[in-house]
Parts: sequence; C-alpha cells; structure tokens
Amino acid sequence: MDLSLVIPLYNESESISELDKKIELILSTSKLSYEILYVDDGSKDDSWKKIIDISKRNPNTHGLRFLKNYGKSMALSAGFSESKGSIVITMDADLQDDPNEIIPLYNMVKNECYDLVSGWKKKRYDSVIFKNIPSKLFNWAARKSSGINLHDFNCGIKAYKKSVVKEIELTDGMHRYIPVLAKNCGFNKISEKVVKHHPRKYGTTKYGADRFMKGFLDLLTLSFVQRFGKRPMHFFGLLGTIILLIALLFSIYLGIDKLFINKSGRLITERPEFFISLATMVIGLQFFLAGFLGELILRTRKNKDNYIISEKTNSK
Repeated sequence: MDLSLVIPLYNESESISELDKKIELILSTSKLSYEILYVDDGSKDDSWKKIIDISKRNPNTHGLRFLKNYGKSMALSAGFSESKGSIVITMDADLQDDPNEIIPLYNMVKNECYDLVSGWKKKRYDSVIFKNIPSKLFNWAARKSSGINLHDFNCGIKAYKKSVVKEIELTDGMHRYIPVLAKNCGFNKISEKVVKHHPRKYGTTKYGADRFMKGFLDLLTLSFVQRFGKRPMHFFGLLGTIILLIALLFSIYLGIDKLFINKSGRLITERPEFFISLATMVIGLQFFLAGFLGELILRTRKNKDNYIISEKTNSK
C-alpha cells in the first residue's frame, strides 16, 4: 500500500463528513493505493457514528474507537500500529489542516527520500496571545534543545516513512516531539514544508493554555530520557558520588579536628558540619538507590500499549 492517512479526533462530528469528502476527492483522482484511518479518541458526540457511515461507503476507510479519551499521542500511536502504507501522513480532523497538502507531502517523502516532513503553519489563524506567541516560544525551546531546525514541531499534518512510525514509541503528550523521537531513533533526514492553515469552522479547540506549560515540562522529560533513559545510573550515580564525596570530606575534617587540633572543643554531634555530613550521606545513598532501581526497572519492564480499543469498523 502506498499511503496511510491517520486522523486522530475528539468530538469533531460536525467536520468529519466534510473532511472525508475533500480527502476522497483528492485521493480518488490519484494513482495511489491508500487507506484512511480515523482514530476516535473516546468522543462523546456522534463522531463514531459518522466514521461507521463513512467506512460503509468507502472500503478504503477504517476506524478505531478508544474506550475513553486517552489523548492525541495514544490516538496517533494506535493509528501508527494499524497503518499499512509505505508512507504515513497524519492530519487533524478540525478542517484547519488542508487536504490539498497530502499529495505534495507524500511526494517529498517518496521522491526526496526524507524520513519525516513536518508541516509549517507559517500563517496561522489562531489567537495571537494564547496560541501564536506561546507556540513560537515553545518551538524555539524545542529547536535549541533538540538541534532540529523546524519552525512548527506541533503541526498536526506530517508525513513519515513507514519505518519511522513503526519504530518510535509515543507516550502521553509526546506527539509534540515526534521529530525529536525520530531523530533519537536514528532518522536524521527531517525537513518541513509550508502548509495552508484555515480558521476553525466548527466547534472549539480541545486544548487549553496549559498545554504549553505541559509541553515545556515534557521537553525537559524528553531531554533527560534522551541522555539517560537507557542508563539512569550514569545520572543518579554521578550525583550520588559527588554528594557522598562531600559527606566524606566533612567526616574527615571533623575527625582530624577532634583528634589532633581541637581535642577539648565541642562534641562532634554538636557541630553543624556533623549534620551536613550526615544529611549528604543519606542523600547520596538515595541517589544511588534511585539509579539502581531505574536500572532494574529497565531490565524487567514489559512494553504494553497505553490505550484500549473498544470497537473497530470493517477489518482490513
């Protein structure tokens, strides 16, 4: 199969039918073999009913429905797992992403051999204060920390080689950093394309202003995992060693001072250096213990999907 189109959605019943007609108009005139995979992230409206109706009319369209709302990362993860196309394209279901970008993105990955091409919404139709400015700060921080020169990490429309989506592992909130995850897996041919962005036609956004704070915290987590995720003892062990050395130095100082310099002075347990030494010993040992536990967890964990699919449309 040439193309898999993965569309995660949550409470977008008003836009699904219109979006599907636009996609079908574009893909039906192409010579590509394709599938359209809608992933309903536990919608509470008629989104799933619309997906069922669409899949009955079009054998190339399929749907997955989550038991509850797990978030966009899990919806993408499920779609990636089910996809069969040699190239996978993702887009949002709110009609703000333009379906006319599908074929150009497909051609960039196919003909120019990119691993990943991310959309860049250069001209946005969102709130300047609550979306545009925070988004620019977020993307700046992501560029600086990852070394990937993209203007819009969180753009919903992206194109991937199949090998990329099958290799990366998405956890909650990490859909914002798929290019970073791809790079960490060794996929370095990453580019971007300016794409059209449309004003929201139906409903309201499902994301609040807190998503940017969560995004920055996720960026810190990703940076830590990138460096020490496979070797937690290197981080915690180093800190533990430094802190234990501080404790050892204070202990040696107290011992020498009491035995040879100030024999008639205060008791060791009455001096502040004693409590500093004691506290740093305990903290250093705790860091070592955290490192050992991290290593044990890595070696004994079993990978498991973080979502439950309650229904599927016609089998593929």
